[in-house]
Amino acid sequence: MSAATAPDNVPPTALWQRAGAAYRRVRAVWQRWFLWALLALLVMVLVTTVVWLAGRHEVQQVQEALDRDAADAAVDLRSGLQRNAQSLRALRVDADPMHWNDDARELLRTHREWLRIQWLDARMAVRESAFTPYRMPVFDSDTRAAGRGDVSQACANARKDGTPTYVPSRFVMMANGGGLEVVQICLALDGGGYMLAAYSLRDTLTELVAPSLRRGQEVSLVEPDGTRLAVVGAPRRSGTRVFTALQPIDLQGMRLGLRIDGWRAAPDLFPNLLTGLVTFISIALVSVLILLARDTRRRLKAERDLADSLAFRKAMEDSVVTGLRARDLQGRITYVNPAFCDMVGFDAEELIGQHGQLPYWPTELAEEYEKRQAVRLAGAPPPREGFESVFMRKDGTRFPVLIFEAPLISADRVQTGWMSAFVDLSEQRRVEELSRASQERLQASARLATVGEMASLLSHELTQPLAAISSYANGSLNLLEPGAGPGQAADDLRLALARIADQATRAGRVIRSVHDFVRRREGAREAVAPSDLIDAVLPLVQLQARKLGVRIELRVAPGLPPVLCDRTLVEQVLLNLARNGMQAMDAPGIVRRELSLRAVLLQGGRAEGRRWIEFAVADIGAGIDDQVAQRLFTPFFTTRGDGMGLGLSLCRTVVEQHGGALIHEPNKPRGTVFRFTLAAAGISPPPF
Repeated sequence: MSAATAPDNVPPTALWQRAGAAYRRVRAVWQRWFLWALLALLVMVLVTTVVWLAGRHEVQQVQEALDRDAADAAVDLRSGLQRNAQSLRALRVDADPMHWNDDARELLRTHREWLRIQWLDARMAVRESAFTPYRMPVFDSDTRAAGRGDVSQACANARKDGTPTYVPSRFVMMANGGGLEVVQICLALDGGGYMLAAYSLRDTLTELVAPSLRRGQEVSLVEPDGTRLAVVGAPRRSGTRVFTALQPIDLQGMRLGLRIDGWRAAPDLFPNLLTGLVTFISIALVSVLILLARDTRRRLKAERDLADSLAFRKAMEDSVVTGLRARDLQGRITYVNPAFCDMVGFDAEELIGQHGQLPYWPTELAEEYEKRQAVRLAGAPPPREGFESVFMRKDGTRFPVLIFEAPLISADRVQTGWMSAFVDLSEQRRVEELSRASQERLQASARLATVGEMASLLSHELTQPLAAISSYANGSLNLLEPGAGPGQAADDLRLALARIADQATRAGRVIRSVHDFVRRREGAREAVAPSDLIDAVLPLVQLQARKLGVRIELRVAPGLPPVLCDRTLVEQVLLNLARNGMQAMDAPGIVRRELSLRAVLLQGGRAEGRRWIEFAVADIGAGIDDQVAQRLFTPFFTTRGDGMGLGLSLCRTVVEQHGGALIHEPNKPRGTVFRFTLAAAGISPPPF
């Protein structure tokens, strides 16, 4: 800002002073940021240097340790080969060949690295051979050992120098397609002849070197040009660094190298305590000076927030109507909310700390609850949908509860106990009982209404047998009049009485079927054959079928398993569906009237381990239009002037209480088919 543009009431000197102060503040801020950046850079350089030096030191230590291991392994290999040569020289060649074979086989059993031992005469012909018992033979069965010039040359050198001589290694194919790298040693015997032994290089490493290997190392025998002949040890892991040590193995007649590869992860950031301590103190001193005041302010704010959160949680837990209870991993109660105390009638002081048999457990169920609690504390997960139980109030009254349980997880994601939520089901049970009683009354009313609607059919059906009984009775009286022939009268009287009995039985069946249908039974479920359910309602169905001129077709698949159901309720479903189907065909325009009752086993109809039986009632009436289908199962909805509108609604309720489903669909080419399913016996359907 210049003096020409300054306000009239501010002198130019003051403006320059303000500008200078702002400039100094900005410069101070930039200086502080520069110093902090420089300090951070120095700390980073220091830490990086320390870590780099420590890493180099660790790499050097690892390489030195690997070199020592390689030198020790080379000593072990040379010593083992010398001991083997001494054991081979100790074989008795002046004994009986059978004794030599026994000694050789014993030597092969104690030296797994040997594949074969041969006793050769002075002309290099094989006198005796023994093979290792741990492998299938890898050499051919010929008796000539001098077929290869390198073997003859090695044996000649052994005789000349008086020391065991090795034959350069060769690869021997095996029958399974694989192969072995084999080396042989030849010893000249004092009395003439030679002792020839074949080594497996891989087994040699396994027996003589591998026992002294460390974890994460791989040992191999290599030729002077670096070609690996045999390898033993752990394979390399990804993300690791390779350290290698090589020791020469000079043998008479052959030169090999013993190579050890070590796999090691990247060096640790702080390989020793002193380096870590110095680095930590350097960073901590700077960090503490910067963050101490800020941490204090944050801690105070966090404490206030925590107190507010605890107060809010306490108010929320005290206001819910669901009971809450917390237990530790030993089953001891550590927390209860007021709703739970009100539910069981005990104070929180009486419950906290309790374990074992709890005071709100019913005495007769305490043992069962204790087993369930032991299973839960053992770590078994609770069902997500909860489970029902019974508790006892302080005054001794029992009440049902629905329990939901979940593990209590700490901030460190460690389970510290179990939290349980309890819902009092007393009111729900009372409402369910009222609803069940109402359903039973509706079903009884529907059965009585059905019988009332069929009263005319019953009177018609009973008129015929009663009229026949009356006619046969009058005829019997006439036969008893004086003047009738004794022989003929007795036969006619017997025939008339038999006809009276038949007609009385017929009338009794009609009355008994109505009585069984109307009679109210207990809601117990039993295993009933599907054919028995259909046969039970068939007489009542046939009453209406004869009146309306409907032909009944039964198709029950053979060998159906029984269904577990309330027989009376399912019979009412079948009768209602059959009567609805026949009434749908009671129209002047329908000449062909057929009603089909079917029962089949659903193919592939397994759900939750159940098998399902499907019942179908099909008619060839006018069908159901879309508007009626939308309200078909609505209570008190009917398309008949004399109907109550409860039949299909009660049918669907009964089927769903048994765990099944009631559906309808068009019947081809015309009409409607109603289908419902029931679970086969052996699977417990859901209770009412």
